Amino acid sequence: MPDTTSQPTGSGHPRCILVKPSQRSRKGQETARNVLAFFIFAVALYTIHGFLPALVWGGVFAIATWPLYTRAQAAWPKAANGTILPLLFTAAMALIFVIPLMLITLEAVGEAQSALSWLEHARQNGVPVPDALGRLPFGSQTLTHWWQAHLSNPEDVSNLTGALDSKGMAITKALGSQIAHRGTLFCFSIITLFFLYKDGTSVIRQCRIASRRAFGKRGETIARQIVASVHGTVLGLVLVGIGEGLLMGIVYTIAGAPHPALFGVITAVAAMIPFCAMIAVGLVSLLILMKGASLAGIVTFCIGAVVIFVADHFIRPVLIGGSTQLPFLWVLLGILGGAETWGLLGLFVGPAAMAALNLLWRRWTAGNNAVEA
Repeated sequence: MPDTTSQPTGSGHPRCILVKPSQRSRKGQETARNVLAFFIFAVALYTIHGFLPALVWGGVFAIATWPLYTRAQAAWPKAANGTILPLLFTAAMALIFVIPLMLITLEAVGEAQSALSWLEHARQNGVPVPDALGRLPFGSQTLTHWWQAHLSNPEDVSNLTGALDSKGMAITKALGSQIAHRGTLFCFSIITLFFLYKDGTSVIRQCRIASRRAFGKRGETIARQIVASVHGTVLGLVLVGIGEGLLMGIVYTIAGAPHPALFGVITAVAAMIPFCAMIAVGLVSLLILMKGASLAGIVTFCIGAVVIFVADHFIRPVLIGGSTQLPFLWVLLGILGGAETWGLLGLFVGPAAMAALNLLWRRWTAGNNAVEA
């Protein structure tokens, strides 16, 4: 709004003169507004920085399940208008994570009780040499002598476990603190997911408007590329990992492995990170070998190697890279680099960042070719 000033006229009455702000003044005001907006954004971001992983996880869950949610909205429009449908989808997503964690916790509690009883017996009587050591193809005699010298005597076992007691308490406290922290973040992720389901349409519309105002149409294209990358990553990592865990759980059951359901869940979680599932498969195969079933252990390891090779080299590159036209090397770097930098959240953030970078690179190189032509 232009400024007004009053000046006296010849008759003694003041006269209003409109004074337009100069271009320098308008630029100064715009700069001040931008600085204020950046300051407010920085303060708000710093205020919630501890909960940013929970917000990002909620966004990842929402993006991954949004196509299914929109179909449910079309099928049940009355439930979608209120909080019933968002609440049902949020509860279903929570149960997908809670049920496996409960199974693992129950198995861990049972194993912990057995381990404490075994430890108390070992302190009193020592640990006898396992029969499986005598059936090893190599190194059997050396391992047997070492075992007899360090673990067969009850005093040696008591000294060893006594030294671990203090460290075990510290590890238990740290583990309890981490569990409480992760549990809190998970709860906030589920709460974020509920509100994204409830107000998702409005959030998408606002994000599109903000993206067009800030970056133009190319910003929306990059956002679509990131969303497609998240969809592909969920399919390629989570669903393929669950499939590997189910298949290997069946193999573990047939081979007679201990706790096949628990190790199937562990294999599924490990399979979400490329090349990590072989650690779980190798551990289970070793346990089967120690039980004396050499053939079953070798067959389990071979089947696991084949399943993981096919999943990592054929299925995942198609699911992750196919939707975003991302080369397999970029997919692999995004997954591994993201996991190393951001932890488990980096499994989704890394490929999304690489997909956006790949899109920018392709557009930039195509533009240069057009200029040269």
